[in-house]
Amino acid sequence: MKIAIIGTGYVGLTTGVALAYVGHHVTAVDTDRAKIALLQDGKSPIHEVGIEALLTQAASRLAFSEALAEVIPLAEVVFIAVGTPSKATGEADLSYVEGVAREIASALVHGQTCTVVIKSTVPIGTNRRVIHLVERTLAARGVSATVYFASNPEFLREGVAVQDTLYPDRIVVGAEQQEAFAVLSRVYRPLVEQTFVPPSFLPRPEGYRLPNLVTMDLVSAEMTKYAANSFLALKISFINEIAGLCERVGADVTEVARGMGLDHRIGHRFLDAGIGWGGSCFPKDTAALLAVANEYGYTMPIIQAARAVNERQRQAVVDKLQSELKVLRGRSIAVLGLSFKPGTDDVRDSPAVDIVRILIERGAHVRVHDPIALSNAKDVLRDLDIDFSSTPYEAVRGADAVVLATAWDEYQLLDLARLAQTMRVPLLIDGRNQITPDLALEAGLRYVGIGR
Repeated sequence: MKIAIIGTGYVGLTTGVALAYVGHHVTAVDTDRAKIALLQDGKSPIHEVGIEALLTQAASRLAFSEALAEVIPLAEVVFIAVGTPSKATGEADLSYVEGVAREIASALVHGQTCTVVIKSTVPIGTNRRVIHLVERTLAARGVSATVYFASNPEFLREGVAVQDTLYPDRIVVGAEQQEAFAVLSRVYRPLVEQTFVPPSFLPRPEGYRLPNLVTMDLVSAEMTKYAANSFLALKISFINEIAGLCERVGADVTEVARGMGLDHRIGHRFLDAGIGWGGSCFPKDTAALLAVANEYGYTMPIIQAARAVNERQRQAVVDKLQSELKVLRGRSIAVLGLSFKPGTDDVRDSPAVDIVRILIERGAHVRVHDPIALSNAKDVLRDLDIDFSSTPYEAVRGADAVVLATAWDEYQLLDLARLAQTMRVPLLIDGRNQITPDLALEAGLRYVGIGR
């Protein structure tokens, strides 16, 4: 099928490249000229495992353009995958989605049949709003086109988004017209039936079961996205709350989580205690869900508590430092990891970045390291006096403490004895419970974890 993807961020680019790889003809559109030029050269503007290899392998069926008006008349399916940033109130800003909807309607031609799919995470009722905007614009132009509408929320994890796209757990489609369901079934048939040849660098997971294509109404599809992300955020905050009590009673939260996770009703995923969640999804989506609930006069204390616990975790790390060092002003603190999670260069709402800001406010001198996110971190921390280090060992040299803030694999392989010998005070705050405490102690480090 001929598919247009509007927006080349994490969701749009990954979706477009994957759909081209499995056989569709895809044109991705973005207003960012530099980003389009980069993609046309086969280079990805985002750090995502496998994305550039897939760009190369799907190149014959993949194009990039700034000209939305030229792309839409040729498209059978148009995915809207633009950003929906949070407003100060917590509500999602729909100006990009609505603007693109009007542009699509302005570009459709007489007699064209097209299915418009919202891939962006949008508040409840947005799809109906888009339907209204498109139909009104077409009527104002006097253009007769057949347009179907669908909601197709994404459930991608940054860092493994290519894998999640090619081997999804499920695909959710919301619509009010059977024609829309039929079109999306055609789009996703190669993924649902797994008829494509897996890329060599990303084989089909062992034991992988074919995903379900779940169909529902538009509003339920919109709610499914918010409910799923809010539940995952809640699960992380729950184990972090348990971690706080574990510290007080003398339990080890990693053992508690292991015992819990073996219950198939609970599962082990998202039960890793640490400094909390961040990124572009959980903070924004939980805030948006609360904003929607507020519009209807409905309270959601569980979601509110999940957000409160998450904020508390960031401060808790600073409190641990203060408890150990007594005075933070004038101290030299190394922070390892700045991205909100490993496998990505995304520092949006990263707990590590917040911790750095708090330490600077307390008068500490901060040195930081991250394998790939230093460039993005420099942009968001440019107003602060921070030293950016090229290696973790450079960051910890002469430090009074080191905070392990992002669970990068390379930090698990650090020479702990070398760290201890290099530091002025060999104190390790393991914000991700990534290091085995006994190994840290044997290396000469004072180890402080989360809930241990």
